[in-house]
Amino acid sequence: MTETLAKQAAAPPEEQEIVIRVRGLANSFGEQKVHEGLDLEVRRGEIYGVVGGSGTGKSVLMRSIIGLQQPDEGEVEVFGVPMLHARDSALQGVRKRWGILFQGAALFSTLTVAENVEVPLREFYPRLSEKLLDEIAAYKIVMVGLDPDAGPKYPAELSGGMRKRAGIARALALDPEILFLDEPTAGLDPIGAAAFDNLVLELRDRLGLTVFLITHDLDTLYTICDRVAVLADRKVVAVGTIPELLALDHPWIQEYFRGTRGRAAEEAVEEAEARAEEAEARAGAAQGGAEG
Repeated sequence: MTETLAKQAAAPPEEQEIVIRVRGLANSFGEQKVHEGLDLEVRRGEIYGVVGGSGTGKSVLMRSIIGLQQPDEGEVEVFGVPMLHARDSALQGVRKRWGILFQGAALFSTLTVAENVEVPLREFYPRLSEKLLDEIAAYKIVMVGLDPDAGPKYPAELSGGMRKRAGIARALALDPEILFLDEPTAGLDPIGAAAFDNLVLELRDRLGLTVFLITHDLDTLYTICDRVAVLADRKVVAVGTIPELLALDHPWIQEYFRGTRGRAAEEAVEEAEARAEEAEARAGAAQGGAEG
């Protein structure tokens, strides 16, 4: 899978597989229009960030893609399957191939962490033995950086960051190809948020995931997103890398990314890149000296 992902990333954009495609999406609540003529495409293997002001319908967009929100108009395809018109069997086949982390992790409070991880396994594979369920849950818990002894604990016994990781473990239970994340760093302190960003990046690279990420966290956007879609005026007004977005003159984009927090995030990334380059240079010099 890693080799496939590398080939996919190396291909020009027009040749990269589109795993999520939305066309002409319209959503409204009463007379309030949230989306109108919204289009987007997510490529396999990328971390695709979605950002927008309050009320632009970021979470509504994600809910429309995964089938929790019935749009007024439009088309949604995931892995080429038309999600609004497909048969239940086809929809079930697609749903096995994604995992979701909702805001706040949305863990079942009366279940242990391990039991939470086992929920999707029991739904889609009811014949799995208890022993195998426990083994899979234990593996997923360790995979996201939690201690093995987190398994028998209840969500209330965990910190906010640990609950987020437990939510990721549940989202990964079925070995998905797409990971949907809704404000995953909300409520975390800067250190915890940075650690969570690193986890998402590591999982994407290790498992070959495609990540659909809703966030308002500028550090996350700068640090891990390959492309960012900007929601405004009831649609996606721009998609691109951060440098590409910064070159646009849309007022909201400029205010958001050029504001005080945006500049701070940009400077932090530049400093991190400079430190990495310096470390590589030192390592190279040390290697050359050893060979000499």
